[in-house]
Amino acid sequence: MDPATTIDPATGQPLPPDAIVRVLHITPKVHIYTLPPSSPSSSTYLASSWTSLPQNPIFTSRLRILETSLSPETTELKVDILLESTTSSSDNNGQPQLFAAAPYTTPAIVTPCSDSSRFFALRVSDPGTGKKATLGVGFEERSDAFDFNLALQECGKSLGFGGQQQPEREKKEKTEEKKDWSLKEGETITINLGGKFGRRNQGQGGEKKEEEEGGGGKSLNSFALPPPPGNGGGGFSLPPPPPSASEARRQKRLSAQQMGFDDGVNGEFA
Repeated sequence: MDPATTIDPATGQPLPPDAIVRVLHITPKVHIYTLPPSSPSSSTYLASSWTSLPQNPIFTSRLRILETSLSPETTELKVDILLESTTSSSDNNGQPQLFAAAPYTTPAIVTPCSDSSRFFALRVSDPGTGKKATLGVGFEERSDAFDFNLALQECGKSLGFGGQQQPEREKKEKTEEKKDWSLKEGETITINLGGKFGRRNQGQGGEKKEEEEGGGGKSLNSFALPPPPGNGGGGFSLPPPPPSASEARRQKRLSAQQMGFDDGVNGEFA
């Protein structure tokens, strides 16, 4: 085998030359438990039923989450959860020995326990025989369990599952063809005002007649504003118009006579 060939840690098989492997999460030490026969195959798990067994934990391992990009051109991804030995082995070219692998192909591969946030049920599989088994995984620190769960959520976004599916309504909106509701040239729309306003139509002879619609037969004339209130109604009145020129001269003569002046014969004081 070519020394430059990259080996898939989950399967032991060589990867494509352009494959890219990323470590998304690593916990140096987790405890692995065997599940009692009465445990369900899915849905609810209780960590207390594992820790009470005298044979548990069965071993301690390192946990890693690997994301492998098989082909950059097609963006094909796969994610594996690995349970490995905590020390390197001379029989494995100085690499940690693989105890079990869980290809993360569905969210059901990892199920949180209902009684503790530090414990998970992990469904592992043998890549050679295809046999599957469910093991219990326990973290010593809640922060490590939180980071593990967060890394799985990020993987779910990349793989398109793990609670990241788009709602059906959004899927339908994206798949439906976008419709153009704008008015084309020459198109018109008609708005029905419910018979509250009058409408004028063009008659056959070219004359316009007013057609009243709605209950009560009201037209636009019925919406004329009332006249302003008079002085008796508490409103305001406009000032009188200014006097004309002849009226101004007459008032001036009256004012001069009241002050004792005479207009004179020729009206020079006018």
